[in-house]
Amino acid sequence: MHTPEWLAEQFEEHRAHLRAVGYRMLGSASEAEDAVQESWLRLGRTDVSAVENLRAWLTTVVARVCLDMLRTRASRREDSLDVRVPDPVITRADRDPESDAMLADSVGLALLVVLETLEPAERLAFVLHDVFGMTFDEIAPIVERSPAAARQLASRARRRVQSKAPNPEHDLHQQRRVVDAFLAAARDGDFERLVAVLDPEIVLRADGGALAGASRIVRGAQAVAAQASTFSRLGLSNQFVLVNGNIGLVSRRSDGRLFSVLGFTIAGGKVVEIDILADPERLGRLDLSAIES
Repeated sequence: MHTPEWLAEQFEEHRAHLRAVGYRMLGSASEAEDAVQESWLRLGRTDVSAVENLRAWLTTVVARVCLDMLRTRASRREDSLDVRVPDPVITRADRDPESDAMLADSVGLALLVVLETLEPAERLAFVLHDVFGMTFDEIAPIVERSPAAARQLASRARRRVQSKAPNPEHDLHQQRRVVDAFLAAARDGDFERLVAVLDPEIVLRADGGALAGASRIVRGAQAVAAQASTFSRLGLSNQFVLVNGNIGLVSRRSDGRLFSVLGFTIAGGKVVEIDILADPERLGRLDLSAIES
């Protein structure tokens, strides 16, 4: 029987990995932390002396907890047009470009948004296999399917991801040039310049939470340009940051209160997606220590 001290030490060693699994599964930092905490509680109630790979055991527990949470979330979502922007991971804009390009490729908001459209079992199979390299023999018991059926779940999810998720620009300097042009055109009220920097099929998602009328999906360069022009007149101060490894903005009111976080997806020299989190409740839970130090 392992001692409590040994179990605690081993759990802390795997905590970052478990949190990463939870975040990719749920798109929510707080819910991911809840799932990790639940795995710790289950570890304390279980005799794992015969477990050969504790990391794999914990990963399986977190995955099962996340699957239950996704199913509960799906059952409560009555409106298929609900706008949900995943919790952003915010870091300083002067981070090393190479390491952040890898971060953007693995957990960019554009990918997380597509994962939000998958069925819970599809999302689990895709994330555990394609992102974390688990075998379908390991995944099958979690989704209560055969390994072949688990493979089919991941395959369907992969096709959706490949068809829906854009192929983003990873060069942060190029991203910054495009976003600078976007902001300058919006500030100057130059509608034609604004449209020119937007992809014709651009999608803007604004998640305002419970705020009436604050959540919407806007499609097309003309419509998004009109929204951007309105946004620019609010008199907000913008701080460049990295949002899930890509160029983004933290916007604040004149009194310093956080107003929104914007994540940009750039492809082909144009803005193809803008994801805005403006839900006051979720904004209040964000960890901004990395950009305030």
